[in-house]
Amino acid sequence: MADRFRGVPFVAKRLLGAALVLLVLATVLYALFYLVPGDPAQLACGERCSPAQVAQVRGQLGLDESAHAQYLHFLQGLFAGRDYSSGTSVQHCAAPCLGLSRQNDQQVTTLILAGLPATASLAFGAMVVWLTLGVGTGLLSALRRGGATERVLTVLTLAGTGTPVFILGLLLMMAVCAYLQWLPFPSYVPLTQDAEQWAWNMLLPWLTLGLFESAKYARLTRSSTLEVLAEDHIRTFRAYGVSERAVVTRHALRGALPPVIALSAIDLGSMMGGAMLTEQLFGIPGLGRLLIDSVRSVDLPVVVGVVLVIGTAVVVANAVADVLYALADRRVVLS
Repeated sequence: MADRFRGVPFVAKRLLGAALVLLVLATVLYALFYLVPGDPAQLACGERCSPAQVAQVRGQLGLDESAHAQYLHFLQGLFAGRDYSSGTSVQHCAAPCLGLSRQNDQQVTTLILAGLPATASLAFGAMVVWLTLGVGTGLLSALRRGGATERVLTVLTLAGTGTPVFILGLLLMMAVCAYLQWLPFPSYVPLTQDAEQWAWNMLLPWLTLGLFESAKYARLTRSSTLEVLAEDHIRTFRAYGVSERAVVTRHALRGALPPVIALSAIDLGSMMGGAMLTEQLFGIPGLGRLLIDSVRSVDLPVVVGVVLVIGTAVVVANAVADVLYALADRRVVLS
């Protein structure tokens, strides 16, 4: 019974730390975009706007109040929701309210929820690819240490690490779609519309992002496996006649996977915004593309909202990585 609850303080500490980091993140983002020197309303409206138009934008963004009141209203929107007035109409924005887009008067939360499924499907599919290829390649390289197989895999890993993701995506499209003609050029189809077409059109984006990320997982798996194989208990198992297959699968791989699991959780959270180049290249309407379009149109509420969601994903992913690492290695909880 004591062992069951031994990790509760560890998890509670990580959750409390994540909540504090999210509060600091929201504060820093708000200050960075709204309280820096300059006029955010003038920036959002443009240089050709008249003073009356700038004043109208300032009112829409809530910048006609004191900095203290603006920040409190920002936090109120996140935790309790808030009302936005435009002329004679009042629009309620439910929590977590990230504001209204200046381009189409839609709630930022609605725009983010529209792009989140595409980004999430890209990230999860790429994770399957990078774990399959990265862990398999790294394990094979460690078991074939010093041989021709290891040298070939090392060269491929270095090539994958040094190739930019957009170059890799372009090469895959040229090879698979133009030269070999195995697949048509990708055109995003929502999963709810046609699952089969969605999978076929997401195949190249998954491979592009997965191949790009798998290189570091191969290196991490190789180094972790070699480190575990050199430990005393592995030599003891071999001395007692345990088969090499059992030594690798039951003991060495189990000890080498915790850092891979932790890094994978962190990368999954980072992919919520870090896949913008892949989304732009393949025309995927995800969060990265939404962020790029919002920056181009200087839509500050959308920019702040997307960056906050991406930061939240990274913070949550780090907390999940800590918990997964603790589950895989109980010594982390005890330390």
